[in-house]
Amino acid sequence: MNILLQGIVLGFSIAAPVGPIGVLCIQRTVSKGRFSGFVSGLGAASADAVYGAIAGFGITLVSSLLLEHQTTIRIIGGALLLYLGVQSFRTEPTNDSTAATNTSELTRDYGSTFLLTITNPVTILAFVGIFAGLGIGTSGAYADAAALVGGVFLGSALWWLTLSVGVSLFRTRFTQTVMRRVSQLAGLIIVGFGILALWGAV
Repeated sequence: MNILLQGIVLGFSIAAPVGPIGVLCIQRTVSKGRFSGFVSGLGAASADAVYGAIAGFGITLVSSLLLEHQTTIRIIGGALLLYLGVQSFRTEPTNDSTAATNTSELTRDYGSTFLLTITNPVTILAFVGIFAGLGIGTSGAYADAAALVGGVFLGSALWWLTLSVGVSLFRTRFTQTVMRRVSQLAGLIIVGFGILALWGAV
């Protein structure tokens, strides 16, 4: 299989399981529209690409440093989840399902999911194992590594686009009250993920 295509499949499969990032993107799509949900997903896709690059290019110093301080990093991630969960619970959904939020808000959406994803350094172990299985990251084949990392980003972005568009289609059938309840439920779930993350870290 083509290296780029392998990366796309890998990125899609890594992003697809619904965890805190998925719940957050669903909540933002329901509350603020598909653009917010998709941009939030791109933040996660970018973080996946960063970890993929570290694994693919064999940057052992960075990966060792991240894993050495993973407890602290995961505590930061758990605290961020708690903050985002409370914020999600308090967000008042907008009526316009396709409204583009302003640049600064989209930047915050992107940055928060990037930070949230990057605070799970254990992810790098998965990438190292997968890349090693494909013979990338240890052979010095940097062109293949770059193609695989690019594919991971594209595959992850494809999942977030699919998710945000799909949720926005259902969103058109929701009343304001239902959207508020869904947003609040998502916020509680995210808070739950935050508590579990902190519990696991300590």
